[in-house]
Amino acid sequence: MCGICGLYGSSYSKEDLDRRVLRMAGTVAHRGPDARGVFIGDGVALGHRRLSILDLSSAGAQPMHFGATTVVHNGECYNFRDLRRELESAGRVFRGHSDTEVILQAYDAWGLEGLARLEGIFAFALWDAARRRLVLMRDRLGVKPLFYAWNNGRLAFGSEIKAILAGESLDRSIDDQSLAEYFWYGNSFEDRTMYRAVRALQPGERLVVEDGLSRIEPWWRIEDWLASPVPLADEHEAASAVRVALDSAVARQLVSDVPVGIFLSGGVDSSSIAASAALASGRRLASYAVGFDYEHGINELPKARRVATLLGLDHHEMLVRGGALDEVITALVKSHDEPFADAANIPLYLLAQALGGALKVVLQGDGGDEMFAGYRRYAILRHAGLWRMWPRQLEKLLRAVPGSTSARIARLGAAAGQGDAAMRMALLLTVETLHDPPDAVLAPAARARLAAHTDPFAAFRRCASRFREEDAVQQMLLTDITLQLPSQFLTKVDRATMAHGVEARVPLLDERVASLAVGLPARAKVRGAQKKIVLREAMRGRLPDDILDAPKTGFGVPYEAWLRGALHGFASAALLDLTFVNRFEMDRTRLESALQEHRSGRRDRGFLLWKLLQLALWSKEYLP
Repeated sequence: MCGICGLYGSSYSKEDLDRRVLRMAGTVAHRGPDARGVFIGDGVALGHRRLSILDLSSAGAQPMHFGATTVVHNGECYNFRDLRRELESAGRVFRGHSDTEVILQAYDAWGLEGLARLEGIFAFALWDAARRRLVLMRDRLGVKPLFYAWNNGRLAFGSEIKAILAGESLDRSIDDQSLAEYFWYGNSFEDRTMYRAVRALQPGERLVVEDGLSRIEPWWRIEDWLASPVPLADEHEAASAVRVALDSAVARQLVSDVPVGIFLSGGVDSSSIAASAALASGRRLASYAVGFDYEHGINELPKARRVATLLGLDHHEMLVRGGALDEVITALVKSHDEPFADAANIPLYLLAQALGGALKVVLQGDGGDEMFAGYRRYAILRHAGLWRMWPRQLEKLLRAVPGSTSARIARLGAAAGQGDAAMRMALLLTVETLHDPPDAVLAPAARARLAAHTDPFAAFRRCASRFREEDAVQQMLLTDITLQLPSQFLTKVDRATMAHGVEARVPLLDERVASLAVGLPARAKVRGAQKKIVLREAMRGRLPDDILDAPKTGFGVPYEAWLRGALHGFASAALLDLTFVNRFEMDRTRLESALQEHRSGRRDRGFLLWKLLQLALWSKEYLP
């Protein structure tokens, strides 16, 4: 993994390009602490910070050149060996053994179509001086990030937003649609960022600038996988196919010139990856599990320890103490460059930090829930027809009953009972409700203005239309893969680990696994209350049944408890600060009420307060 950045525009002088791109590269030095490289061309600059993983020699340095073409690359191309063999059979000669060199030669041999043959987790910028063509390209599922901004005919781009802000003086006005989505979900979707001027290249997209014109086009769509599912006779054959695909994916993701470790939680996803890795590797792999001293946190160390012992891993445990939570939260705001409310970034960030640079590459379990239906909402949607008969009067009665259980049932019933597929999916994805919308913390005039020209459910409406031919479960899965996975979970993984120069690889999102999983029918993934059926069966015999059949837990991040205790004063000061209140036109009385309700335990306002805290910290750090 690395950090990339660059500029394009005829109005730049070479001196200006050099000065700006060096500054941009400095902002992403944490992504690549091993080396820095810069290329300055006619109206274009490319910057690179290197995290040396493949071909540690100077032959792997970037920016990398082949003929008139130059590339800066962040990530990994897992099929580079296959492509290299094909290119070598056609008479091409390579000077090193990196996957980046294969990108250049594939483009030289096959053009843009050659780039579409790449598999892996990548984002890169390629400059073809002969054609005066700039190509920005992002991997299929959005594992690696790439942002861009146009400013008076000049283009700035980078792995993180901070690089763009360092390269161009941009308007930092807030994107209202992003703000509306953030209130509901804790992040924005699609190509939006919290900055109106900055956009994210979406998964499977490329931006091409050529002949003075620019275009954004999909080079891959998930419909490509839906159109050609692998024919499987029965569930036993499906499980066998998943096992083979995962073994193959893990084997090619173990390719590295530095040691590869495993983040092991003891859950189904990371344990399945560890089991495949133990078989594929010719050496004893190191695994890392983390425990936290946070009150009310979930401790999965015993499960991880048991799996590691069974698989013969070199197991390490870390206890991360939460004494300086405010410092960690503030640091993560700077890692994300925009407000981000998935608190699971905290344990990932602390675990990567605890490695202390001793390990550069880890295999990690994200993606399994979206590929194999690991969330409760998928089981709920197996009975979507029944939920539509949900009596609205019951919802009102449940809300009147004290306690979190009745409130949760009321929320799920109201969400699953929606007749509109888009609203059903959106409301199943958040704890916020139409009964008590999160933007109610805004002053009435501000809330009305936001509602007048935004729609926090717009992205879900587009997905509902796009996947309208699919059943309710498959529609939700595809929507999660399209929206939530890149905007929330993969963003969390990338920023939290790369903040400390750690590359996280996600084998359950490898094309060999994902293309198979997407094409499997919903009944192979979820049945009744059972979830991840085909993945569990694929690992049956390799892992103990009590590991495979244990309920989903995930990282236990008790931010609700922190906001009642250790973080209450910190959060109150940030949320009631007049600069924050006035900037966003908040209703200060409602903020005070939410803080008091949550601290007293009368009502759980944890998610709302956590989102507002991140928004307050971000605005203080980044807005003028």
